[in-house]
Amino acid sequence: MFDDRTDAGQQLASLVTREGVDADIVLAIPRGGLPIGRPVADALDVPLDVVVAKKLGASGNPELAIGAVGADGSVWLNDELIERLGVGDTYLEGEKERKTEAAREKAETYRGGDRIPDIEGKRVLIVDDGVATGATTIACLRQVKNAGASHVALAVPVGSPSSIDELRGEADSVLCLESPLQFGAVGQFYRTFDQVPDEVAKTYLTDE
Repeated sequence: MFDDRTDAGQQLASLVTREGVDADIVLAIPRGGLPIGRPVADALDVPLDVVVAKKLGASGNPELAIGAVGADGSVWLNDELIERLGVGDTYLEGEKERKTEAAREKAETYRGGDRIPDIEGKRVLIVDDGVATGATTIACLRQVKNAGASHVALAVPVGSPSSIDELRGEADSVLCLESPLQFGAVGQFYRTFDQVPDEVAKTYLTDE
């Protein structure tokens, strides 16, 4: 479906332009969202920055998201899954504290400060390379809302239908190029889907 993240970003930029999206700033979810965000921000002629969240992993299965938390402490919890797994309050609070600090440190490495830019009253477009569970995306959306943005939109190249539907309840608008019924993982829709090192991802924040 996409050659790589740059190709996906260019296609997404074309969609955003066609749809007449109006934004004051684009916030990419690092690391994979930054190669997507650069062509989108360029197409809209607005600044590119980052918004950071971390997945809350289940005890004994850290890859299973029971929620997510933003650098500002904004949290989303999968209450149904937490109840089904019997996750205790002590573990949950400890995981939230640990991952909030990790998100703050990640934001610090990208912009020299753990807070998102002043976006009060501004129209914000959040981008990523795709949406699987949507956990970290929701935490990012809530973080931007809590910072006072007047309008929060989301644009992604690909996402699972169920997650995209859920995200429509969190964002003011959602744009998604492809939402295939047979969805396994974001990477399956890219011919090249290598990890993006932090040092490489940070280069996308400069528009030179």
